[in-house]
Amino acid sequence: MLRTRAAPIVKLSDYSPPAYAAGRVEMAVQLHPTDTLVEVVTTYAPRHGLAVPPPLELDGDDLTLTEILLDGRQLGADAYEAGPDGLLLRSPPAGPFTLTIRTVVNPTANTRLMGLYRSNGVYCTQCEADGFRRISYFQDRPDVMAVYRVRLEADKAECPVLLANGNPIEVGDLPDGRHFAVWDDPHPKPCYLFAMVGGDLASIHDRFRTSQGRDVALGIYVERGKEGQAGYAMQALKASMLWDEKVFGLAYDLDVFNIVAVSDFNMGAMENKGLNIFNDKYVLASPDTATDTDYALIEAIIAHEYFHNWTGNRITCRDWFQLCLKEGLTVFRDQEFTSDMRSRAVKRIMDARELKARQFVEDAGPLAHAVRPGAYREINNLYTATVYEKGAEVIRMLKRIIGDEAFESGMALYVRRHDGDAATIEQFIACFAETSGTSLEHFSRWYAQAGTPKVTATRSYDAVNRTLNLTLRQETPPTPGDTDKKPQVIPVAYGAVSPAFGRGLPEGLFVLDRDEAVLALADVGPDVVPSLLRGFSAPVNLELDLTDDELLTLARLDTDPFNRWQSLQMLAMRQLKALTAACRAGGSPNPDPSVPAAIGAVLAGSRNDPAFAALAMSVPGELDIAREIGTDVDTDAIFIARRTLRRAVGSAVADVAMEVYRDTPVAAAYTPDASSSGRRALRNAALDIAVAAGHREATALARRQFETADNMTDRFAALGILVHGNLDGREEALEAFERRHGDSPLVMDKWFALQASIAEAATLERVRGLMSHHAFSLSNPNRARSLIGGFAMSNPTQFNRADGAGFEFVAETVLKLDETNPQVAARIMTAFRSWRTLEPGRRAKAKATLEQLSGHTTLSRDVRDIVDRSLS
Repeated sequence: MLRTRAAPIVKLSDYSPPAYAAGRVEMAVQLHPTDTLVEVVTTYAPRHGLAVPPPLELDGDDLTLTEILLDGRQLGADAYEAGPDGLLLRSPPAGPFTLTIRTVVNPTANTRLMGLYRSNGVYCTQCEADGFRRISYFQDRPDVMAVYRVRLEADKAECPVLLANGNPIEVGDLPDGRHFAVWDDPHPKPCYLFAMVGGDLASIHDRFRTSQGRDVALGIYVERGKEGQAGYAMQALKASMLWDEKVFGLAYDLDVFNIVAVSDFNMGAMENKGLNIFNDKYVLASPDTATDTDYALIEAIIAHEYFHNWTGNRITCRDWFQLCLKEGLTVFRDQEFTSDMRSRAVKRIMDARELKARQFVEDAGPLAHAVRPGAYREINNLYTATVYEKGAEVIRMLKRIIGDEAFESGMALYVRRHDGDAATIEQFIACFAETSGTSLEHFSRWYAQAGTPKVTATRSYDAVNRTLNLTLRQETPPTPGDTDKKPQVIPVAYGAVSPAFGRGLPEGLFVLDRDEAVLALADVGPDVVPSLLRGFSAPVNLELDLTDDELLTLARLDTDPFNRWQSLQMLAMRQLKALTAACRAGGSPNPDPSVPAAIGAVLAGSRNDPAFAALAMSVPGELDIAREIGTDVDTDAIFIARRTLRRAVGSAVADVAMEVYRDTPVAAAYTPDASSSGRRALRNAALDIAVAAGHREATALARRQFETADNMTDRFAALGILVHGNLDGREEALEAFERRHGDSPLVMDKWFALQASIAEAATLERVRGLMSHHAFSLSNPNRARSLIGGFAMSNPTQFNRADGAGFEFVAETVLKLDETNPQVAARIMTAFRSWRTLEPGRRAKAKATLEQLSGHTTLSRDVRDIVDRSLS
């Protein structure tokens, strides 16, 4: 058998407009578990300027054609060529024509969860990026936009609910217990935004009146018995709609807006026009099943998908290379929404922490790519932190550089100019260049150049002129296929703090747009401490030669919350790197008392901002430490170093931590608001750090909290403390948790993921055993991500075991998963992205595993792409 061939490379430079425009699409779908009949009637017209219309090429994927008609007449076999993966109409008419295509698909057998599939008896679609071709032959590309009308038909008992994009037009009963519903979407859209749902679903409903006077009917559809857990999602939806009107002036444009939550879904959610389809973990919540983090994610993701109505749907992307145009921009918008709904300072820290943990690692490995890549093999593998989170940082930098007013005007111009378009990055940036009167050609390099720039700052003080000169140098490391890196435009927000006076310069902005430049801080004393990259003003690595005492000064006195947090993280990271080196050298790691003292000071003054204090108390994670070390990484040494520092911090602050735990007020009834969430976060962080030091009272309190907590946030936090601390009774606690929540799949995902992350040699066998648990199914994406993904992504010591067994387990499981769901399998395979940074022994084991995988002849395109790029 021949080795599986990699998918062909798709290049941005090869883009050409579609040969045919699709004006209107009329669909009729007769739902059936194994034989769904699909009729798609499309009006096509050759693109202007084509003297002789070329053959019409339509995409397909595993399709069975039953009939094809041109202008109502059945075509002979010599007029077209059709196979499972495509259809070619050899000689289309010179003018507009109508093509009718009838196919049959099997939703029950569609384990890839792309196209039309059946999940727990519910018919559901997922068409982004290229799933529509699994429903019908079509020009499956985002720049082919059409108006859709859809008629759904199904057995009424099986599918009393029939939903599609747009507005409901007609419903009615049919013979033999069947019924139909017709939906019309008046707004042109690409086929990746097509959606339909049929099933026996429960629902909740509300209404929202837009600023333009439109009365919108809102519906959230869930599996029966779960409708009581959808209320918070409805609140989040209404808050999102109101916020988008107030902040961006964007009102909703249909008469209905529906959300459907399903349990089998490859992604988090999908922004289909008027019919958002969600993974149910981002809709369902109750105090007994969801943590504060879950509530915050529901709020953010509901907002993200709703905001796509304008930045993604009304204005879509011309091609998949422009994916960041809708995703990066919409992430920026949902980040701003969350900042307004909760704590802006805490949100900024969490976003920066997430970016460093995921995107910086991506940039530093074999899977690095530009925010707008120049080429790809498999588009599903480009739904990455670089496109989403780094794409959002590029928008944030743009706003900071040109100013709020010009940014607001640029967004308004973009919407006016490109409503109804499939747009490009160049068209987007041109709007801001126009409103700001600034050339943004150099800034646009952020979209084209991969890698995380490193900014190095060195100091010299001019005593005569009382000026601190900061020489800033930037350098971007090479990434796969690109060693010639050019300087970026880097906005450096800066200030300064004087330890003598407890204050310093007001914040300023310095734009570093060349390899080297000097930032001069005038009229400052010799003791002034510079505060650079305030608010994480650019997604770069900063190297600043600050002493430990100066970092402590910033941690105490800086008015910028991000740099206060970052200073503590830098101080702790210095300790952790030194402790890791000591472990590797066989010595006894001995932490310096400065870090525990600094964290103790934050804890003691935590009452004003508990959410910030909880973040400031956290010691950098093992993956953060590995990223900072960068080469020759020994994950066992890192684990020991971090555990040592946590124990030292716990010993130093245990009494204060217990005081904070006891004295931080807790509301009588659970609410997921930002203030209450912050207090719970602080109490649980204080308890965790005290238990790390073996504090007896704290250990007893953790057990008591697990047993008596009236909400999932506190119960699961206590369980995590018991489990990761390997405390007496942890197995009994795990069993008690399972007894209480065994019938809730989303809660059991937490249970699976927690056990998968235990940093012990026995965890691999524990995970193997859990794969046979009655609540686990490898075919469900959430279950696979919680257990297998949890082990691969969140347990660095055991995934990177020195004997290679962790690598081998993940690879063998990915092979099984690849047979049914290549997209989820490929996502889990990205856990290998940092294998080259490991110490030689582990590195050799990882490489051998990847090479063995590469030798398999039946790998999907998705997994083949990740494996080959990882080895390149």
